[in-house]
Amino acid sequence: MTGSLEAIRYKREGGHASLHLLEQRKLPLETEWLDISGPEAAWTAIRDMTVRGAPAIAISAALSLAVDLTNSGSGAQFADAGAAAAYITQQLDYLVTSRPTAVNLSIAAEALKSLAAARAGEAGASATGVTGAVVDACEQMLHEDVAANKAMGAHGAAALLAAAQARGRATDGRLRVLTHCNTGSLATAAYGTALGVIRSLHERGQLEHAYCCETRPYNQGARLTAYELVHDGLPSTLICDSAAAALMDAGKVDAVVVGADRIAANGDTANKIGTFCHAVAAHHHDVPFFVAAPTTTIDPQLDHGGLIPIEERSPEEITHFKGQRVAAEIRVWNPSFDVTPAQLIEGIITERGVVPKAPAGFDIRSWLAATSGAANGSSPAANGGAAKAVASAPAQKLATQPGFQALDCNTVKDYVAARPQLAKHVGSPDTKDSWTVREVGDGNINFVYILEGPAGALCVKQALPYVRCIGESWPLSQVRVRIEAEALAAEAAHCPQHVPAVYAYDARMCIIAMQYLAPPHIIVRKGLIEGRIYPRLAAHLAAFLADTLFHTSLLALPSDRFRSNIAQFTNVEMCRLTEQVIFTDPYYAAQHNRHTSPQLDADVAQLHADVAARVAASRLKAKFIEQQQALLHGDLHTGSIMATDETTYVIDPEFAYYGPMAFDLGKILANLLLAFFACDGHASEAAPRTEQRRWLLQCVRELWGGFRRRFVELWDLHSAKGDACAAPLFSGDSKEGAAAREAAQQQFLSELWADAVGFMGAVLVRRIVGVAHVADMDSIPGADVRAVCERRALRFGRRLLVEGAASFASVDALAEQAEAARDDGKQPHFPL
Repeated sequence: MTGSLEAIRYKREGGHASLHLLEQRKLPLETEWLDISGPEAAWTAIRDMTVRGAPAIAISAALSLAVDLTNSGSGAQFADAGAAAAYITQQLDYLVTSRPTAVNLSIAAEALKSLAAARAGEAGASATGVTGAVVDACEQMLHEDVAANKAMGAHGAAALLAAAQARGRATDGRLRVLTHCNTGSLATAAYGTALGVIRSLHERGQLEHAYCCETRPYNQGARLTAYELVHDGLPSTLICDSAAAALMDAGKVDAVVVGADRIAANGDTANKIGTFCHAVAAHHHDVPFFVAAPTTTIDPQLDHGGLIPIEERSPEEITHFKGQRVAAEIRVWNPSFDVTPAQLIEGIITERGVVPKAPAGFDIRSWLAATSGAANGSSPAANGGAAKAVASAPAQKLATQPGFQALDCNTVKDYVAARPQLAKHVGSPDTKDSWTVREVGDGNINFVYILEGPAGALCVKQALPYVRCIGESWPLSQVRVRIEAEALAAEAAHCPQHVPAVYAYDARMCIIAMQYLAPPHIIVRKGLIEGRIYPRLAAHLAAFLADTLFHTSLLALPSDRFRSNIAQFTNVEMCRLTEQVIFTDPYYAAQHNRHTSPQLDADVAQLHADVAARVAASRLKAKFIEQQQALLHGDLHTGSIMATDETTYVIDPEFAYYGPMAFDLGKILANLLLAFFACDGHASEAAPRTEQRRWLLQCVRELWGGFRRRFVELWDLHSAKGDACAAPLFSGDSKEGAAAREAAQQQFLSELWADAVGFMGAVLVRRIVGVAHVADMDSIPGADVRAVCERRALRFGRRLLVEGAASFASVDALAEQAEAARDDGKQPHFPL
């Protein structure tokens, strides 16, 4: 065979553009080119695997948009620049849905959307200018991919040879290399990633033999990689996937190199199914195992591979051959990818060089930050200085996607003005100078900006890579922004009346733009400090908690969907933060703890010596980690609720995860109790706050009671959909089924209350002696007065934690004892 092998043919001349994709499903028997007229045709081609390979998918999708924009008028088809940017965003969002695991596509889409928005926001912007810039950028992706692949090939060839020779292999300077799936010219713009490394070895005279695996069930190795190897005249052999370990055992493999569809921040790598097996076999036989992929395949927002979404494909790919069923009627599991753990990977080869692996593993975020100015091998990593570059770079443990920028009150205006879909909520970009901006984030974690202009207002929330109330000395993953955006969507699906609308989520900038809740909406905690009463708060929160917790639990979901949700909302770092600050730090002299001193010194010392409290907190910590009941808000307190007399909105679910329902319930009830105990500190003879204290205790009663009633109602209506209580056993159609359901409900709610009591206690304790307090207490004037109120809350919290439901069997008993806890003979104390 002769000629340059290619899978993507694109041309633009005059006012016309064309894109043709090689129909790879028919290779090697037939060569057919498909005409791609626009994003719809590209979406189908990507989904059906006419084109495959993460880089090629991204390039094909982008060029399909370029064809559509060019052939439809090159911008003349749009009324203005804003309309052009909005259309481009819509088409890119659609294209991303074609293959969810391949991160290159989503990264390219975000970059092109940002470009369109930025050009649309410029003074004098035109639709032709916006479309022209986007088309040029799409075409540039094609050219840059080839250069990146050749740089990757050079880096990889050197790395494979060095690793093999360090193990006493390839002593003659020639390698026998195994690869999996297809990562060559048919999966990229040209040359390839892992196959590009093999090509580079061949060009250097350092390739003895290449082995390609067939790659079931789609046979990309047999159909495509073998085709490329034969086309280029490389010495090669095709083997069954299951023969790889035997080949290694026979001493015929010196190194393995594979591609990737997504790489997490710790180096865990998703690639075509079967890759993990080869990595295990290579590890057993001491064969170096490498991954080759462009940096666009790295997703630094994912802490580990368990967070990578894995696409499952049609069962017919396994059960049928040429339309004819060849397997028995049997259930099929057909994941398209698996995840190879980082510890099995020798090195990750990119166009910037090889990511260094320390004894503790890969630190990809720091490496990305240290090499962010590199292109196609120009970085220190490219000439062997990777480890030195990382060591000398500033510590940036939580660096995020390239292009991340922390906003302030000035730059947030530029950000919104450049994005028509956001600017419309504030005002046209040319009115930007008249917009006002306030930073209102009074929490411990994120920054929140309110932008107001002639068209209205917008709320923009950004997550920086650290805990706000501590600073950069306490890093915190920005993955929490994705979790929050998806949690808001899940909550809105079940309780839209109490969740603000989300307008946009920007993964690269770690931003959520959402509905501005205008005055008289106020953070409930602020209102409580001012002495306000919210007559509908308890009913609204009861509905929110019952609806969101029930509908995301196994009571309402089939087990496969339930397990998928658990994986989607795995929020490791935020959960670890909760585990530390609620269940561990308050019970010893932790570095960031604080309390009112010297007034509470003796109380804190007593707590630190309290064995029963330690045991109770640790038991709850285990439950917090182990019990995956439903999607929790994760940080539900009076500071994460905005309300008026008539409306209530729950905000800020960045701590969302699948955990025990009692945690959400216990946390909000504890915060109402904190407000209750703080009332005396804000009261006076002239304004004793008697009505507010009575209402707060009544709110505790009504919240639990309303939740209980609504949850049982949902259970009766919808539990047949879930797998927790199977309909044949718990249906109301029979006497036994109805009795069983009622007994299950009573037991469930009894256990839920008992756990909620314990969590209430843990939250009360941490808010008095831990790192993050509440303004209810901190705003009490005078340390002596504040300490009296805090001591009451601390002692009551300790009782809830240690004594639990044995002493607080009902919500009425809890409310009565909360009032009694104020009667300690100390001032301030105002009659109830």
